[in-house]
Amino acid sequence: MSIGLNTERRELASSIRRFVSRHVPMTAVRRVMETAEGFERETWRQMTEELALPAIAVPEIYGGAGYGYGDLAVVMEELGRGLVPSPLFGTVALALPALLASEDQGALEEYAPLLASGSTIGTLAWLEDDAALGGDTRTAALRGQHGWRLNGHKSYVLEGQAADLILVSAKAPNGLSLFAVAADSPGVVRNLLPGFDQTRRLGRIELHDAPARLIGEVGAGGAILSKAIDHAAVLLAAEMVGTADACLDMSVEYAKLRKQFGRPIGAFQAVKHKCAEVLVGLEGARAAAYYAAWAADDSSDELPVAACIAKTTAAEACFRAAGENVQIHGGVGATWEHDAHLYLKRAKTSYILLGDPSYYRQRLADRIGLS
Repeated sequence: MSIGLNTERRELASSIRRFVSRHVPMTAVRRVMETAEGFERETWRQMTEELALPAIAVPEIYGGAGYGYGDLAVVMEELGRGLVPSPLFGTVALALPALLASEDQGALEEYAPLLASGSTIGTLAWLEDDAALGGDTRTAALRGQHGWRLNGHKSYVLEGQAADLILVSAKAPNGLSLFAVAADSPGVVRNLLPGFDQTRRLGRIELHDAPARLIGEVGAGGAILSKAIDHAAVLLAAEMVGTADACLDMSVEYAKLRKQFGRPIGAFQAVKHKCAEVLVGLEGARAAAYYAAWAADDSSDELPVAACIAKTTAAEACFRAAGENVQIHGGVGATWEHDAHLYLKRAKTSYILLGDPSYYRQRLADRIGLS
């Protein structure tokens, strides 16, 4: 837990950690991994009705708690620490920021309260099978007598199987636009994609003349997506900080207990230096993540740059922490029975989710005028 948190956020972190320990221990995570849906509805009900987690960063006028991304980052850090399988990220880090970025009051009044309450699970679908991040979009939107219709597909959709509301980017006659699609609409076909990390599900969505509602202005999709992905990157960075922190704790605990040549392996310089380097990277990532969360709350012009830095540093720190954790544990760390490999899988998928560090370095260079 970060020493930079104020009293209220420390209490929030402690309450989330207690909840995870009590309701979603690693035994529960492993059990949920084997289910078709990938998360437990009862746990989701507790997260939404009892803890009101989806409402944290939603403005009060739309039925939310009206706090902010700094508080939501605390929540994501603790959930990342426990590898908690839930649709929270798709709902609060992808769908809600996209709605807010659209400034579409009608859509916000209709959808934001549902997402804030947790009664509706949301996600954002903008990638396609062979399209790079920010690449061409082939999904087409045409307006007819009965409204907008979408044709095409989206891949790598986080919680694509579980979402009730899918925000879809598509090419309209006047440019890239964003649309809301009800998952149970005719013409919507959803399939689960095989995944490396079973604690986080990805889906493929096919749209066959699917009815849709325009979100924001026609042609504003690119700007909306850019803002939404920046906010998502901040929360993903916070989540990765929690995952890295858990890996470091596991490494240190094992290094104190495991003995070789009559001494704990933590007494050897090579192991001590591994842990120290992980800690240095972790604290840098934590500082970057919470600074970016502040920029998101403050609607600062610094957010586009801060989000790139946060995602890059957190991805690298998390992947290193997870890798070193396996190394320090030795052979046992690579076995199915040990949790270290689950953290490594989450670290790898988070590393590339929303774009890998190379992508964000290029994005950062573009934003500070180096391209």
